Amino acid sequence: MEASNLQAARTGTRTGAMRGLGPGRILLDGVLLLLSFLMLTPFLWIFSTSLRLPKDSFTLPPAIFPTAWHIGNYAEVFAKVPFFDFISNSLKICLIIVLGHIFISSMAAFAFSRITFPGRNALFLIFLSGLMIPGQVTIIPQFILMSKLGLVDTHLALILPGLINPFGIFMIRQTMMSISSAYDEAAYMDGASRIWVFLKVILPMSYPAVAVTSVISFIGHWNDFFRPLIFLNSFEKMTLPIGMTALTGAFGTGNLSAILAGVTLSLIVPLLFYIFGQKYLLDGITAGGLKM
Repeated sequence: MEASNLQAARTGTRTGAMRGLGPGRILLDGVLLLLSFLMLTPFLWIFSTSLRLPKDSFTLPPAIFPTAWHIGNYAEVFAKVPFFDFISNSLKICLIIVLGHIFISSMAAFAFSRITFPGRNALFLIFLSGLMIPGQVTIIPQFILMSKLGLVDTHLALILPGLINPFGIFMIRQTMMSISSAYDEAAYMDGASRIWVFLKVILPMSYPAVAVTSVISFIGHWNDFFRPLIFLNSFEKMTLPIGMTALTGAFGTGNLSAILAGVTLSLIVPLLFYIFGQKYLLDGITAGGLKM
């Protein structure tokens, strides 16, 4: 009897699955698969070319797999420029910025969403107006300020301005606003302090927005080229985007394989950061969609 029930359940599951695979679903899956392949093609070409001999870099038509594998391009990258220093500089700067940015933004978001004080909404609008100001507009005042503080050609000149971002405050505040005030009231009735409510109740419930903000902040500062170019002078303090220009200058246009080997290495850290944060990133996007 149990065997027949199990067989019937399996048959029903297969039937339901086949019923869901209609012509429209098959067409949609095919289109998505094609788009995924088109988006992955440049990355596949970069990785494939990084393993070719320099003379095979410009072969037409381009082949997916190299005819002769040459991993020496990666060794040449580290031999020509201090590539590991560039990666460690960028990683240190980005991690400090992300941690500080999340700490400051979450506290500001908690104040703007859970604490009532005079002028709260007006002050929040002032913070939010910072989203309308391009970063290039403030670069000269920032440089003058950092110069007077003696922070030019230091990583602090990149870290300090990155700690505060109106987008992070806005993103986390909107999530905290959607959390019922009953949680706060219950915690306060149990004698909890405001900082305890923030750390133990509201912040854990806002982790999707925190995750999204972390990923966006990390990727944005990892790819930042403009500010390091302005604030940094010492070659050993340069970040990875500036280091990539040095790599291009070291090899010229004759060794595209080695240049793309450096590009491949530069993609590893943000790719790992995204892979490990993908679950929380998708949760944040899904939660935001449900609240809308």
